[in-house]
Amino acid sequence: MTRRDRIPNLGGSRAVVLHKPHANTAVILRQLAAIGLEGEAFWPDLPTSVLSADFVFFDADLCFDEQFPWAPGEAPMPMVALIGSEAPGRIEWALRHRADAHLVKPVGPAGIYSALLIARQGFDLRQRQARQIADLERQVAERRTIVAATLILMEGGKSEGDAFAALRLLAMSWQITVEAAARRVCDLKNGEDRRDGSYRH
Repeated sequence: MTRRDRIPNLGGSRAVVLHKPHANTAVILRQLAAIGLEGEAFWPDLPTSVLSADFVFFDADLCFDEQFPWAPGEAPMPMVALIGSEAPGRIEWALRHRADAHLVKPVGPAGIYSALLIARQGFDLRQRQARQIADLERQVAERRTIVAATLILMEGGKSEGDAFAALRLLAMSWQITVEAAARRVCDLKNGEDRRDGSYRH
């Protein structure tokens, strides 16, 4: 993979700026247009239409939670903080919103492109990690369910191996995965209709 392949093409992307009308806002919008992005500024609130945007620049000095149409840390796109004050409380607030990159005010044209690339990479990495964690948690939950179902099937005196084999047979007969069969066995054991005794193979 070449260096060019690793740098995303930002042309055609949409970026919004949450900042009071100001020279900083004008600089960002001009530079976004020069890079090939569609830019739009809002104040005091972001409308729900920005949920389809690719980037959000926000004033870390003056913004507050209620201006965003999402909860802190749950932005569906990369966020770039515009920082003028280094007051610890404002930095902490920007971090709580999971800023993926930042620019120091007063903003100049230099650094905006880099901030976009860094924000994009950081956001994508967090998204991948969140998906991986969710997958791992799901796998752990499924394994626990399989163990629980195997223990249920062992109640009739089967060995662990025979009980797991019975679970696999149930999955085949129900034409579902072993994990789904284990969930069904546990559901039946926990009070759903078991009159046919179908989980007791």
